[in-house]
Amino acid sequence: MNEQTPIEELISGAAQDAGGWLGSLVVAQVATSSDGTIVRWNLAAQELLGYAPPQIVGRHISDLLHPGADRSLGRALWETAASGRGVMGTVTAWHLDGHPLELEIWACPVPSRRHGPSAILVFAADAHAARRIRGSSAVWDGLFARSPVGIAVLDTQLRFLQVNPALEAMNGLSESAHVGRRLAQVLPEVNAEDMEDAMRRVLATGEPVLDRRRSGRTPADPHHDRVWSCSYVRVEDPGGRPIGVIASLLDITEQQRDHTEAEAGRRRLALLSEASVRIGASLELERTAQELAELAVPYLADAVTVDVLDALAGGDEPGTGLAGGVALRRLGKAPLTGSEVTGILAPLGRTLTFPGAAPYTQALTDRRPFLIDRLDEQSIAAAARHTSRPAQLLTVGVHSFMMAPLIARGLVLGVATFYRTSPVGPFGAEDLTLAGELATRAAISIDNARLYHREHETAVVLQRSMLPQHITPPPGIEVAHRYLPASDVNEIGGDWYDVLRLPGGKAALLIGDVMGHGIAAAAVMGRLSASVRALARLDLAADDLLRQLEAALDDLAEPMIATFLYAVIDPATGRCRITLAGHPPPATVGPDGTVRLLDLPPGTPLGVGGTAFTTTELTLAPGSLLVLYTDGLVEARNRDIDERLGELTRLLTEPQQSLDHLCDSLITHLVPASADDDIALLVARVNHAHRAHAPHPHPGPGSHPQPGPPPGP
Repeated sequence: MNEQTPIEELISGAAQDAGGWLGSLVVAQVATSSDGTIVRWNLAAQELLGYAPPQIVGRHISDLLHPGADRSLGRALWETAASGRGVMGTVTAWHLDGHPLELEIWACPVPSRRHGPSAILVFAADAHAARRIRGSSAVWDGLFARSPVGIAVLDTQLRFLQVNPALEAMNGLSESAHVGRRLAQVLPEVNAEDMEDAMRRVLATGEPVLDRRRSGRTPADPHHDRVWSCSYVRVEDPGGRPIGVIASLLDITEQQRDHTEAEAGRRRLALLSEASVRIGASLELERTAQELAELAVPYLADAVTVDVLDALAGGDEPGTGLAGGVALRRLGKAPLTGSEVTGILAPLGRTLTFPGAAPYTQALTDRRPFLIDRLDEQSIAAAARHTSRPAQLLTVGVHSFMMAPLIARGLVLGVATFYRTSPVGPFGAEDLTLAGELATRAAISIDNARLYHREHETAVVLQRSMLPQHITPPPGIEVAHRYLPASDVNEIGGDWYDVLRLPGGKAALLIGDVMGHGIAAAAVMGRLSASVRALARLDLAADDLLRQLEAALDDLAEPMIATFLYAVIDPATGRCRITLAGHPPPATVGPDGTVRLLDLPPGTPLGVGGTAFTTTELTLAPGSLLVLYTDGLVEARNRDIDERLGELTRLLTEPQQSLDHLCDSLITHLVPASADDDIALLVARVNHAHRAHAPHPHPGPGSHPQPGPPPGP
């Protein structure tokens, strides 16, 4: 201790460092002799009443009482203290400035060694300030004792000084187990270091810290993690110096759990929403399976595989029984690289065979999700009899496992398997439900893909079966033809062509396109094709034949329309009569290579009704080509139709070795790898045939003569 430091400053400093109410209340210390003469007057007394020691020492203490006050109370208090008893009370004193000041006083005798009191020691304080502090203290004591919020007072070394009953209950320890110790010593299983960092920052800056999360386990609940919201405020002395920290804690475990569950629910909904967008957009089995695997990693699982029935993956229909075991082909796997788990699992494309008793087969047979929340030696025993992979998965940290069968429209299509290695805990019931929902969405998409491919193949087979299988044109006409189905089942339409022998050595070349797509369009195409074959053999005029076709369309339950081109050629003379019903114009190539898109009356499609059809007549020189096609050959997305027709005429000007070569060239150059629409193409070369007494054809009613290509050299 510094001997030069006055005793008053030492007392004041000690009070401030203690952080008690003495540090906030000015307390005067006055000593009198036994007869009431003031013999000691400290600095606090001077601060309280304004008198310096030389002004007051030696005067009687009664001189401090206010002249207008009842001095009998002051004398009574003094006489009681002088008689040897301690007293306290309230008096009105006279301040040096001349204003009254209400004081609370505490007086006690200081006994002499020989006899009776030799001096009186008096403590005095501003009565209003004392009452205010006592009121604050009462509020604090009530709050501290009765608050359901945990409250602690810590010193500048972050040692507990005081804890309230609520905090004792939260921590499961008495106040005595806290006092003098730091948080890490009292509760080693909470994140004490984070909390103490926050308190040091509060002591250093004076800025409160609010809602800092303490988490872990306490003796009050040693088997479960809990979460507390903690706030810290710095305690200061009147001089603004930090003397400690007040901590308040609120147990928010339930609220945190509710919040976590709500967040998890929002993430699950977001994942399902994303699944609706991403899974199955392509209608391809492999891509759909891989999309499911990639979507579930890493949110739901750390590794995922998707296996589809081998028969289904091979293009066949799935079987109905699994009692004898199952063969699955791995079509989805994530992550593809960088995972020890997927490194152990079978690669994409591998066919896996499981006997009837294997867990994979059982999961498919039971038709419901399957969960092993904690994977261990005992839980893998059944699967380990069939493969060593379960034991290998344990060694790389897989601790939880679930399977969800892929079921759609009552058919078992495969299974998705989910593995977890991360330390977020095992799969739970909500994870299993989410896995089942994802698997259901993927299964529907996989089944849609199956139905899509089946319908696509059915439509193609149907349409091909209705196209002419053997075309035998009459002498003098050479033909080549091509049919190319659309890549999308929804775009397969009713395109068809045919070449028919007519009486008199003539030939009918026809091509049409039923508007619409799929099996329905192909079926209507077959009906029209059969009708044309029957009607053409009656040698009807073109407009009569087209009206009969319209009548056939009118008989359908659902309205349909079709474009159609009907050309009748007499190879003996080269005369050609062409009738259009909304179909693209044909092209001719003369013997000298001149190409023309014929400018013909376009007509309206069959099925529209109410319009007449116009037949145009022209003459084709020997060696001329007539090129008929459907719109799929010349129409393309984001391309102008005139530009595409220009490409067609350019290709027709190139020297061709054969009609088959010409057909292949047109398809190769005009059709993309994945056709948006089906395409029919029919090319005929007219080589005049000699026929005895061939009658000269006369233009029929409604015919318009049109000059043909110039004759060749």
